[in-house]
Amino acid sequence: MLRWSISFIVLAFIAAIFGFSGIAASAVGIAKILFVVFLVLFVLSLLFGRRV
Repeated sequence: MLRWSISFIVLAFIAAIFGFSGIAASAVGIAKILFVVFLVLFVLSLLFGRRV
C-alpha cells in the first residue's frame, strides 16, 4: 500500500514538471487516500497484531 502511494506521488511530481496539472492533482489525491489507508491499517496491525 505504501509502495502505491509513493508511486502516485512520483507520478504527480513528473506530471507537474511537464505541466499536466490535472493529472498531477488526481495523482496527489489518490496518493493521499492510499497513505491514510496505509496508516490506519498499520495502526490496527500494531494494536491487534498476533503476539507469538
